[in-house]
Amino acid sequence: MTHFAFVMPPFSSHIRAMEALAITLIARGHRATFIHQVDMAGLVQASEIAFEGVGLDTHPPGTLERIVQRAAHPRGPLGLWRTIRDVASTTDMLCQTLPEALLRIGAEVVIADQMEAAGGLVAEYLGLPYVSLACALPINRDPLVPLPFLPWGYDASERGIKRNRGGERVSDILMRAHARVILHHARNFGLAPRTSLADCLSPYAQISQTVAGFDFPRRSLPAHFHHVGPLRLPGSDTSPLELALDPQRPFIFASLGTLQGGRMAVFKAIAKACQALDVQLLIAHCGLLDARQVRTLESDGATWVTDFAPQRAVLSRATLAITHAGINTALDALSCGVPMLALPIAFDQPGVAARIEHAGAGERLSPRRLSAAKVKETLERLLGDNRYRLSARALSEEIRHAGGVTRAADIVEAAVQAAPLSTPLPRIEHG
Repeated sequence: MTHFAFVMPPFSSHIRAMEALAITLIARGHRATFIHQVDMAGLVQASEIAFEGVGLDTHPPGTLERIVQRAAHPRGPLGLWRTIRDVASTTDMLCQTLPEALLRIGAEVVIADQMEAAGGLVAEYLGLPYVSLACALPINRDPLVPLPFLPWGYDASERGIKRNRGGERVSDILMRAHARVILHHARNFGLAPRTSLADCLSPYAQISQTVAGFDFPRRSLPAHFHHVGPLRLPGSDTSPLELALDPQRPFIFASLGTLQGGRMAVFKAIAKACQALDVQLLIAHCGLLDARQVRTLESDGATWVTDFAPQRAVLSRATLAITHAGINTALDALSCGVPMLALPIAFDQPGVAARIEHAGAGERLSPRRLSAAKVKETLERLLGDNRYRLSARALSEEIRHAGGVTRAADIVEAAVQAAPLSTPLPRIEHG
């Protein structure tokens, strides 16, 4: 039996993927503990996963909600700067508190989200094996591939490679506060200098929720990188879809995720476009709209409006999905062979939307100043051209054969067996 410690950003999409892997490992006789600021405990749904709270001095109860809201609604350069400062502050807190926490709980292996540098830094310092998990798009750098949050598509020409290098330079400038934290703790831990998330990835195993067909072609991935597809538990989210669907009319599912489901203007444009096309529309707002707004969307053309819906059950019946291009929603849609209209808003959503287009599984529009006419025009193309559905179905087959959470657990166990044994340091002095 191995005790796995999981370190990740405190966002639901990352937690759900990590939970699936943790529960799979627990079912094999292992132990799993999530470690983060105390607020994150309320987001962990699986009771069999232990939780270890850290950082009470700098991240007391109530801090997480403000961090999440700033990340979901950056609101211009100042908002982006604050979000980057939040990321840097969280990494700093974890680098200071994780060593003692890992020793306290007797962790033997760290599963570190690619988007949180502290997991890999601290594991390497303590001499613990660690596995990097890309719950979002992989952040592994490659000359041919733009960084995940960049909106442009794949271009292997010299011009495209030059643009990617420029995007990396701008990103590195914006992320200087975070880079300083990473460099400081790497030096403090006696590790080789490093400054970016990509510098903190595991030399043992790297696992991605994507499949190769849903990424741009890469030439720089290490041999221990594995595409396994979405991390989902078998039989999860199997609630029945209790809607009286008309089989003669297309059925469209629209969701902007748990953080951006309150964007009323976007939903209004979608509802009016679907009314003009005479298609069935289910909107899931994730509890971020009030009763008056729900009634407005229904009068604008939405067939049904709800807070939450069993996403994969809905997508298994859907003709088309309209999404914020969150990685989990996109992968769920592709698992069901459903093409998408992507409306990327934040995080790595622009990169996900670019990959949807590259794979031929949908199109994207900017959610800013979105008009019903533009949505209608795009939906007509998506519904009328079967090539989108064929591309989505091809990716569905690739996902089905990728192995998912079972293969991810196999890779983790194999990496642990292959990792050299070492004795963790008994303590750390912070500088």
